[in-house]
Amino acid sequence: MAGVATGSMGERIAAFRRRRGISQAALAGLVGRSESWLSQVERGVRSVDRLSVLLDLSRILHVDVQALIGRPWELAPNGGGQEDELAGVRRFFGRYDELGGSGEEPVPQGDLRNRIAEAHTRYQAAEYRDLIADLPSLLGEVDATRYGNGAGGRRETLLAYVYAYVAGAKLLTKMGSPDLAMLAADRCASASVEADSLSARGLAAYQVTCALLRADRADDAEHLAVTMASLVDRQARSDDPASVSVAGALWLISAVIAGRRTERGEAWERLDRAERLAQLLGEDGNHLWTAFGPTNVALHRVSVAAELGDAGEALKAATDIDITKFPPGLKSRRAQLHLDLAWAQAQRKRDAEATLHLLEAEQVAPQVVHYNVSVRELIREMLARAGRSQTSALDKLAVRASVLA
Repeated sequence: MAGVATGSMGERIAAFRRRRGISQAALAGLVGRSESWLSQVERGVRSVDRLSVLLDLSRILHVDVQALIGRPWELAPNGGGQEDELAGVRRFFGRYDELGGSGEEPVPQGDLRNRIAEAHTRYQAAEYRDLIADLPSLLGEVDATRYGNGAGGRRETLLAYVYAYVAGAKLLTKMGSPDLAMLAADRCASASVEADSLSARGLAAYQVTCALLRADRADDAEHLAVTMASLVDRQARSDDPASVSVAGALWLISAVIAGRRTERGEAWERLDRAERLAQLLGEDGNHLWTAFGPTNVALHRVSVAAELGDAGEALKAATDIDITKFPPGLKSRRAQLHLDLAWAQAQRKRDAEATLHLLEAEQVAPQVVHYNVSVRELIREMLARAGRSQTSALDKLAVRASVLA
């Protein structure tokens, strides 16, 4: 096995690839990714955020994972640390209470609606740890209500089930557990069809899309997102803000996927579709917890520019955003803007500005920074450029983000 090379992760991957005499197209194909994706990784535009992909790269390049990432392999993306936090959630999904009955009493619909709304509020405020602790109890309650013949109409019960499992799928995707995220998303998708609600089906499709992306199944994710975006968009009406918001959210995730595939024209066209729906909605709303509206479309223009690897466009798009218009509880989305701008500034070697944006993101939503693999890789690369200074703001941030001991 070769030793650890210097430089960023992308530079090390490029060096080992050239040493093996493998083209970008060939290596990308062998790990199931596009050539443009590998090009972005090697140029530092994006990070490898899946341990499974790193393992494939190390096997093909005949090096160990530590040689690629420049640190012990257990600290690689998805290499550990968060699995124990999800132990209770994993036990819940392994029980299948609906088959034998959990013995729990169904919860009154009003109480259940409040619990579900609180779960989505916690997620959007980036209070992930609290939601992790509460999720098994919440999902157990909606299971008991759905399968326990509780009070309330059948459709209302099904929609509560959908909305609860949507919250679960969101959290599990964020936590980097694609198997559990897919299971949660699949359950809410099945219930949404039974509930005969197009908005609920679109909301479930959004979460299935996110879970597919997390599982590195971008083609399947894009097909579902575009299909459902088109379907809900055709039936969206100005007097039904939920359907408008769901259609808009689906176009936004479709634009992000196109950006990841470096399909610039397709990405901007999908953003324009979302913009038209935002104008139809006429407000920065949060219908069905989508956070959809004109400001969120503007925020996604920054994110898509970052996915395309266009730092200049990301910085330019950010100048059009008035973040004060965004609903105040949506802390995770506010933090994401700073993370995208931190990346853009770092691409231009403006590490001081990048650090300021990371600190802003941490101030808004600390757990967004803690659980973001790409942020930790960005911090490592800036540390490598800066040299060692134990009193620097970046060093202190690296310690809080578990990059440095």
